[in-house]
Amino acid sequence: MQPTTDTERPRFQVPLVDISPYVGDGSPAARARTAAAVDRACRTVGFIQITGHGIDPTVAEGLAAAIDDFFDLPLEVKKQWIAPPGINRGYTAPKSEQLSLSLGVAAANRMNDFFEAFNIGVTAADHPGLDLPAGDYADNIWPDGAGPFAARTLAWFAEAGRVARVLTTIFADALGLPAGWFDAFTDHSLDVLRMNNYALPPGDIELDADLTGMGEHTDYGIVTVLWADRVAGLQVLDDDGRWHDVLPEPGALLVNLGDLTARWTNEVWRSTLHRVKPPVVDGRIERRRSAAYFHDGNIDAVVSALPGTVPPGEEPLYPPVTVAEHIAGKLAGSRQLVRNTRAEREAQRVITAR
Repeated sequence: MQPTTDTERPRFQVPLVDISPYVGDGSPAARARTAAAVDRACRTVGFIQITGHGIDPTVAEGLAAAIDDFFDLPLEVKKQWIAPPGINRGYTAPKSEQLSLSLGVAAANRMNDFFEAFNIGVTAADHPGLDLPAGDYADNIWPDGAGPFAARTLAWFAEAGRVARVLTTIFADALGLPAGWFDAFTDHSLDVLRMNNYALPPGDIELDADLTGMGEHTDYGIVTVLWADRVAGLQVLDDDGRWHDVLPEPGALLVNLGDLTARWTNEVWRSTLHRVKPPVVDGRIERRRSAAYFHDGNIDAVVSALPGTVPPGEEPLYPPVTVAEHIAGKLAGSRQLVRNTRAEREAQRVITAR
């Protein structure tokens, strides 16, 4: 048999799925079709483009304006809002993180990722009846005079969180779980919105092929809901170890699974490696913006393989882990540059793809 050539391979695509039957009062048949489409995407790609999500375009416009207003500030001004170590809030300056270290893989002969970011998230005050760790559910850090910035980003945070919970409802149906199965794992979910800006002025560094906006990584939690510019840069790894450019369709949101869902499903569903390699145009990087809503689950939830996902006579691919343990190891890698030693399976995929 002759080997398959690149021209004979199916073209890599991120499936487009309409989730409106779950946003509105869809019929059981319509919901079943949506759940089946999500199941296929989660088994084969790990990324989905969703339409019918119900977010008003003006909320997305407000988010984009907030991102512009903040990241247009001078760097020294933005640095006022860098959080203390271990607090996943506030500003992250360019070249201070290495996302590949969240998988235990150091960047070889490469500077740290050049993106800058600003994080907000769920706080302990959002759940006054629970005794939640203040470090994990930290207060948000707001720029001075942040009225419009806070209002716009919180509006998006609320809508993206709603979409994330719609998705877990779909996930339960797609996996044949009881309705509301994820609720017990997400009723005080450790959710974070990370707004990213990819831009560097000419002459700041040598613009070469190794330049990385955000290194190879998998997302940490249950599911990520991503708003992004229609600017090239996001790349997704396929089963053959090849990277593919991904652009969202107009009005669509990109969705990808996190490591905890891969653990729950014993990798029946996949947490797909991705990275950002912004294009160099006329000697400078074309600016790109994105905002990733990470729906990560309750800090005290224990994640282990679902019944029926482990073949008879085999052991689960991953031992049980709490959300706290898993997220801590990932963040120590990316934000504190401490190599994560508990991500061997994911690390091997990065090494193979290089």
